Amino acid sequence: MWRGRIAATAIVAAIAAACTSSGYDISDLAPQASGRTSAPVGGPRYADNDPHEWAGRTPWTYAIHGTDVAKYQNEVDWRALRRNGISFAFIKATEGGDLVDERFAQNWRGAKAAGIPRGAYHFYYFCRTAQEQAAWFIRNVPREAAALPPVLDMEWNPASPTCRLRPPPATVRAEMRTFLNIVERHYGKKPIIYTSIDFYEDNGLASFHGYPWWLRSVAAHPIERYGGRSFLFWQYTGTGVLPGVEGDVDINVFHGSAGEWREWLRNNTR
Repeated sequence: MWRGRIAATAIVAAIAAACTSSGYDISDLAPQASGRTSAPVGGPRYADNDPHEWAGRTPWTYAIHGTDVAKYQNEVDWRALRRNGISFAFIKATEGGDLVDERFAQNWRGAKAAGIPRGAYHFYYFCRTAQEQAAWFIRNVPREAAALPPVLDMEWNPASPTCRLRPPPATVRAEMRTFLNIVERHYGKKPIIYTSIDFYEDNGLASFHGYPWWLRSVAAHPIERYGGRSFLFWQYTGTGVLPGVEGDVDINVFHGSAGEWREWLRNNTR
């Protein structure tokens, strides 16, 4: 990976009592006051190696922050992340039809042991069929009720040494649909789509409906960059600084309040 809005609803006691099988102590997942810099109203504010001067709504007005990692982050101190207000993580699992991230298993175990809700993502590769890639993801990512929904990472990869294909938009959308359908049937959860601005525009994804979105936008709020598209997660930097991770790291927010996060987590980790 580069390197909506949930409607507000009351959380009734009956739901809270019925949803305790996720394996996470969700009552303890609100942002903590130990962010890297100040912690303004809303959520933690982390340092950044290449900060953007935000206008309008800033990332730290959101209550729930998380990260996504791959082998490039090397050893991750998951307990340090949890202590410093990270409430969720997406972990690279697979790419194409034959690559498993070298640190996937380690990160998968480490995040769970630290009590951080985590999900797995697949980086799509246009030189393999959608069926092959879905099968590869399923082969390598455990089916766990307590895991976050799986993620399909859709972006161009012009630096790839083996596959730089750019199929036409209709083909891209058809392959996405095939992958998503197979994965949803296996895991029993609606997958999330991650994408970048250029990929979204190039492939006419404004017309692609039926799935929650995780949008990358590092220089403006996603509402401005994606034509008002509703979204579930926002990746607002790829050069963040987090205690427990060496070097640059992606930081994301959940598009909702702390209460909405707890409700979404209950509904999607069981």
